[in-house]
Amino acid sequence: MTDLALVSSLARAATHPDPAFPRFHPRPAQGWINDPNGVSYIDGKYHVFFQYNPDSARHRLIQWGHVSSADLVQWEEHPVALVPQTGGPDSAGCWTGVVTLDDGVPTAAYSGVQDHGGHSQVVIARGSSDLVSWNQDGHVAASMPTEPMVTAVRDPFIFRFNGARYAIQGAGLADGRAALLLYSVEDMENWEYKGIWLTSSDPVAAMHAPAEIWECPQLVEVPVAGGGSTWVMMFSLWLSGDDHEHANGVGHLIGSLSPDPETGLPVFTAATGGKSDLGRDFYAPQIVQLTYSSAAATSAASMAAASASALMWGWANEGPGRDGRRGRTQEEIDDAGWSGVLTHPRLLSVADGVLVVAPAPEVSAYRGAAVASDASGSVDVPAFAEVRVTGSGPVSLRLGSGADEQLVYSGTVAAGEELRIFIDASLVEVYRSGSVATTLRAYPLAGESWTLELPAGATANVWELTLPR
Repeated sequence: MTDLALVSSLARAATHPDPAFPRFHPRPAQGWINDPNGVSYIDGKYHVFFQYNPDSARHRLIQWGHVSSADLVQWEEHPVALVPQTGGPDSAGCWTGVVTLDDGVPTAAYSGVQDHGGHSQVVIARGSSDLVSWNQDGHVAASMPTEPMVTAVRDPFIFRFNGARYAIQGAGLADGRAALLLYSVEDMENWEYKGIWLTSSDPVAAMHAPAEIWECPQLVEVPVAGGGSTWVMMFSLWLSGDDHEHANGVGHLIGSLSPDPETGLPVFTAATGGKSDLGRDFYAPQIVQLTYSSAAATSAASMAAASASALMWGWANEGPGRDGRRGRTQEEIDDAGWSGVLTHPRLLSVADGVLVVAPAPEVSAYRGAAVASDASGSVDVPAFAEVRVTGSGPVSLRLGSGADEQLVYSGTVAAGEELRIFIDASLVEVYRSGSVATTLRAYPLAGESWTLELPAGATANVWELTLPR
């Protein structure tokens, strides 16, 4: 096994010169990152790859960065995994894809683009046992479908059903609909195209996942409260002219998979759906399907004790300011030298027909000294903090004071519910029990502080975040 890990990503973040740089979400100190890719759990380690431009804070010359962790708490940063190959099918970028084991060999399947503005193809690369070294020989497993109706294809995702391996890709159609394409993947190096599988004209999809292209499609089996499991399909909702604003965000469908009585191919039937995150700063999530033996539910892995379990990361991007929050200009982003953050790992489940998103239990390891217990009214919150709110009534999180005050988050908590808020410099994640999360960006100026405003019927516990020793 090679050991090319460079450095503890979080330890280095603690000394980053930009006060807006998150300390508890692993990423390189410089450069652009976006979509999490190749999220996998192999030989006792979680691996998270991501779209990466190490040379600037702009979305160009995309490679795959790589971090790994045995416990979802301490993260190692590794050398760049995949790079565009001159003259190869990925010469204009190694874009979104997945990592899986193929006959025991770590294998990446990703969108390669040969010419800027051209069509993508599914490109295969083989990795070392520790996923640090990769062999890119330019093998193409699936090219652009020949049917004229399909005008755009991207972002392969692999899933298993009834003992067989399948893949989907997001697509756009000539009539403006978004679509999923289905592939049979008996041979990882030669995907068999099975046709257009689902489109946004499906009535449930039209309501919950409107888009011109379904980007970064995901399909996983998740546990249902009370027992059993169901299937969740998730899409990043691309519209022309988005320019990384992604106004439609991320949507999902909840439904069932069943075999077609004639072909045996999987058929997805959507029952309901919704928004997968309520913030404007969340896009392109990737989900890994976990399978573990029965154990006490003390970690993300052991949450899979009784049924299928899924763990998700998303991309929180920089921006010019959304929903009245102060953002960063492109010039400020260039000066900072970095752009983009990945969220905490998130566990998915379904309760009462609704998607439930919760932080992985492991992130509690960042909880340090308590700075407030059962606090009420106006509560000061550190720049790196975890907050738990219980009670009932409206809750708001504000940054700064006076004319520069920003309302970063506003919501309500009901009796029996809990809000769990993580603040990591410029990244805010809010988790409501029984619901999806809210992901937000806000940039504190020098001297500004965070304040939580609580109603008379609610209290909060606040902890400062620290790295465990």
